[in-house]
Amino acid sequence: MKKITIKDIAKQAEVSISTVSFVINGKGEKMAISPPVIKKVQEVAQKLQYKPSMIASSLRTGKTRSIGLIVEDIANQFFADLARVIEDEAKNIDYRVFYCSTGDDNDRSEELVQSLLQANVEGFIITPTKNLERTIGMLLKMQKPVVLIDRYFANQKVSHVAMDNYEGSYSAVKYLIEKGRKNIAVVNIKTGMIQMKLREKGYIEALKEEGIYNENFTLHLEYQVSEKSRIDSITKFFKENPEIDAVLFLSNYLGLAGLQACRILNYKIPEDIAVISFDDHDSFELHTPMISVIAQPIEEIAVKSIQLLMSQMTNYEDFKIEKVLKKGKLIIRESV
Repeated sequence: MKKITIKDIAKQAEVSISTVSFVINGKGEKMAISPPVIKKVQEVAQKLQYKPSMIASSLRTGKTRSIGLIVEDIANQFFADLARVIEDEAKNIDYRVFYCSTGDDNDRSEELVQSLLQANVEGFIITPTKNLERTIGMLLKMQKPVVLIDRYFANQKVSHVAMDNYEGSYSAVKYLIEKGRKNIAVVNIKTGMIQMKLREKGYIEALKEEGIYNENFTLHLEYQVSEKSRIDSITKFFKENPEIDAVLFLSNYLGLAGLQACRILNYKIPEDIAVISFDDHDSFELHTPMISVIAQPIEEIAVKSIQLLMSQMTNYEDFKIEKVLKKGKLIIRESV
């Protein structure tokens, strides 16, 4: 299909190419072009389904109408779902999204920020790695609109949207206790990121309030390991602590590995061990029994992040920093 150009519009509207250019770029009235001619050009452009060149528009205006989205792992269902909603919201306001994954690697994160700066994106939505605070600070000094999602730096003055991770863990553990579970374990990764610390803190304090916290029931795994290594470590952990009667996995990939460990050990869920995982996943509903989860409010986080970013992009001088926590949802299925 032939690409429609302003020359095609000019020919059909019977006006000059420069007239079409002025109208399409919103300068018709300024250039004293009559309203009937402006209307005619617009109607022809719509009829021919003209789509302006993003590159050409960027060269003229310095605006790319694009957003850079940097997440930990686009293959993880949570981040994939988050990216999809952000992309839909951006599309509604005629913006494109460039998204990429860091693999929780700080060097990679810094490279991606630089690449997106070179691509002249107008704003950033970032799931930061633990050492990215300085790079975020650099973007703020450059007066680049930035919103952090899922995690943030407690002392940095930058807008963020995240789930109330402490409350999510706390509520899940209290529910397990209500169901008669007393030897409740937690599986986390070794990380300094605040969202994982808050999840573990909620777990610890809920148990301490009942006087049943046992530090031996905490397993920390390296992030950069194979799935087999995760499964083997969780299997070993369960074997060494056979009294565990419930477990809270602090991410969905840990939960998926944990279910494999339960299968290896022939554990019956929930008879032998109750299971709750952070971050819903299609596999949790397909599993028999279906797995209970603490689901993040993905749509709320995505919509709010776009709103906060647009407030900066349209009025950087006067926007207010907002630090937003959204409440997650404890979805009880068959695993408790």
